[in-house]
Amino acid sequence: MDLLNNLAIGFSIALTPYTLMLALIGCFVGTIIGALPGLGPSNGVALLIPISFSMGFDAISALVLLTSVYYGAMYGGRISSILLNIPGDEPAMMTTLDGYPMAKQGKAGEALVVSGVASFVGAFLATIGLMLLAPMLSRVAFQFGPAEYFALYMLAFCTLGGVGSNNQSKSALAACLGLAIAMIGLDMTTSMPRFTFGELHLMDGIDFLVAIVGLFAVAEVFHFIESHGKDSAIGVKLGKISIPWKMLNHTKGAMLRGSGIGFVAGILPGAGASLGSFLAYMAEKTVSKDKATFGTGNPKGVAAPEAGNNAAAGGALIPMLTLGVPGSGTTAVLLALLLTLNITPGPLLFTERPDVVWSLIAALLIANIMLLILNVPMVKVFVRILSVPSWVLLPGVTMIAFVGIFSLTGSNFDMLLMVAFGVLGYICRKLDIPTVPIILGILLGNAMEDNLRRAMVLSDGDWMYLFSSPISIGLWVAAALGFVAPIFLRQFLKKPPLPTLDED
Repeated sequence: MDLLNNLAIGFSIALTPYTLMLALIGCFVGTIIGALPGLGPSNGVALLIPISFSMGFDAISALVLLTSVYYGAMYGGRISSILLNIPGDEPAMMTTLDGYPMAKQGKAGEALVVSGVASFVGAFLATIGLMLLAPMLSRVAFQFGPAEYFALYMLAFCTLGGVGSNNQSKSALAACLGLAIAMIGLDMTTSMPRFTFGELHLMDGIDFLVAIVGLFAVAEVFHFIESHGKDSAIGVKLGKISIPWKMLNHTKGAMLRGSGIGFVAGILPGAGASLGSFLAYMAEKTVSKDKATFGTGNPKGVAAPEAGNNAAAGGALIPMLTLGVPGSGTTAVLLALLLTLNITPGPLLFTERPDVVWSLIAALLIANIMLLILNVPMVKVFVRILSVPSWVLLPGVTMIAFVGIFSLTGSNFDMLLMVAFGVLGYICRKLDIPTVPIILGILLGNAMEDNLRRAMVLSDGDWMYLFSSPISIGLWVAAALGFVAPIFLRQFLKKPPLPTLDED
């Protein structure tokens, strides 16, 4: 009964016309921010914090607006991923693997509808989980120390062989390249420069957004120019756009599984939506009967990561609200907002400020319904992007990439670096080296190194500490199986040639 009473209090606040208007504005603005390459939810929320303060919002209004922007940006990241092969943010990069091939097949509308519904399912179930399980699931995070996190990241890298390429060695090479790029900059312990070659601009390391926009957006422009648009979704004839009920029914299992995996990944502090999206995709590919179709336009490859990254966005709010530990970059920005408003997150927040917590949960439920209503009917508008002439669209994409990066970093060097990553992405594409492992290496490299260092400090240099708990041992076993199994499975699945009549 306490749960229902608290939820009733939350809805009594969230269903006021003023709060509903803020949620609607946040959802619309967040969708646009998520669709723009290079911005993403964390930057969108950060950019709107000064606006919320300048307009004199109270704590509840500011939280409703910014969390609606947060969820809207998670929805919007799929738009450019599916239509242009350009992830709006890092969690959306897994959607490009099957979403863009669907767009090239003239199924952009179906892919957008599936991703929109999957995003709704993941975010809605995560919000329900936040409401029901926050106190209990927050204790799970205490079981993950540096050894467990390092093993979790190793699991991610060891299973990269199945992402974006059938050649496991090329995927491993790409992952190592991403980890090497992540090492560029000042050592966090000794403050010694690493791989900077005397260049001052590299002392702070490589900005992840510079890498992702270069490897995807700029490389896509280079490839389009070379191929004259023969292998692009731009200009593809689109079929009749309608709600694909059969496809939604076919992918409902992927949505539910992706939501569960993403939610758990979001609860773990530091894991975030990127890892949730990746693990949801890999898990769905593992259990699916049509593994060979992943990467060629399988709707399950769109539904699983979209449900995973949106569920992780909701799960990441649990450690922020119950422990005061941000589960992602965006929740770190929201945590700063709470502290600025003199609200201290922690176990006592649910008892001391129930109005804030439950109005936030109610607003998230409302925002999810608003986003579904906004996004599904607007699919017809989104797919018109593919009808824009390439001589208009490509310069526009390039301009957005350069303006977006310069507005965030203010550095001419970063724009040149973005072009360099574009050349690297183009070369990798020519050599059939997947770029997703490079991105994941850059994204997870610093966290992986940090956890390894912490583990060595805690164990006084004893490497066996990495295998000291049942959780870490289980993750190491899964990592070993994930790396070795594809090698044997590919050999096993290769059908022997049929004998001919000429053979004895």
